[in-house]
Amino acid sequence: MIMAEDIIQPLETQFSELLTIIQGHRSAASRAVNTEQLQMAWEVGAYVSSKLKTEQWGSKVVTQFVEYAHKLMPDLYGFSRRSIYNMVMFFEEYSSKTFSDVLNRYMPSSIVQAPAQLSLSQPSSPSSIVQAPTQLQTLLNQTTFSKHVVILNQCKVPEERLFYILYTHKERLSFRELQRCISTDTFTNLLGSKDNLSKGLKEMYPSSPVLFKDTTYLDFLGLPKNHNEMALREGISSHMKEFILELGKDFIFMGEEYPLEVGGETFHVDLLFFHRGIQALCAVELKKTPFHPKDMGQLNFYLEALDRDVKRSNENPSVGILLCPSANKTVVEYAMSRNMSPTLVAEYKRQLIPKEKMQILLDEYCEYLNEELK
Repeated sequence: MIMAEDIIQPLETQFSELLTIIQGHRSAASRAVNTEQLQMAWEVGAYVSSKLKTEQWGSKVVTQFVEYAHKLMPDLYGFSRRSIYNMVMFFEEYSSKTFSDVLNRYMPSSIVQAPAQLSLSQPSSPSSIVQAPTQLQTLLNQTTFSKHVVILNQCKVPEERLFYILYTHKERLSFRELQRCISTDTFTNLLGSKDNLSKGLKEMYPSSPVLFKDTTYLDFLGLPKNHNEMALREGISSHMKEFILELGKDFIFMGEEYPLEVGGETFHVDLLFFHRGIQALCAVELKKTPFHPKDMGQLNFYLEALDRDVKRSNENPSVGILLCPSANKTVVEYAMSRNMSPTLVAEYKRQLIPKEKMQILLDEYCEYLNEELK
């Protein structure tokens, strides 16, 4: 006798296979469209840049072209005066020697591997168009033109631009998520000093310096200056999507006030996550007061309980994150230097801080990305 489930299961399998085919082709189509858009932006930018630099054209001529194009092709979208200049910026900045030098210094060819190669020139193209190196073609194809425009406009140094291209691709950031990451200075928060990581975390998870931020911005919570830990936790729970973006997209939320039974007593982890990248539970303990070394004892206790009673056999040792409003860097360094539990201390800020000039800290990030692909 054939049971209903014997029929349903094979159909579900076939449907899943069919859906995989559809999704694969949709992704390929999307990549092809993006490749063509970048190709067009490069060639248009190169052509107009050449005319402007030789003073054959002025800004008025660009406006005249836009009017001419719209008259002949009324359904032509995306070609305003501003968009033309964005294409010029796209070409000039990425074809510059400054960006090329940074690219050659920091980016081994194995870091980015685009499924559809961007040629950035065609045999029929005007001779004024510069052929881009293969390494640059591969890099630019990692994200969309609209995101390149955000990166070019909001990031002033080539190292920062390179970082956000790589980070956007790796984290699959949306347009708004990219804007948020730039405004919260993910570049320096992710690549800054790592004295806030315990010795155990660095040894157990070598990639941790580029997985965990030093600072998390919680301006979306609207917290008053005098707030308690409950208000902080409840605010984060109500804005979990925004909070996970601040932490990193590999975090999966598992629960708040997560209960741990130890010796007949019940203890609660403020927030519990699972990190897909390192395949480990992550306990987040929230503090409304500045960091104190005694806080690490509580966090280490939670990690021991998680590893003994919650962690599955196929998962790695749990990680603890202490999130506090401020931390004395020297005190944190002392507390972390001999701590063999995989823990870190991170600060949270209630409001965005104006961006300062950044240091060049890209070597570390590219090194870890390259290691992941080996």
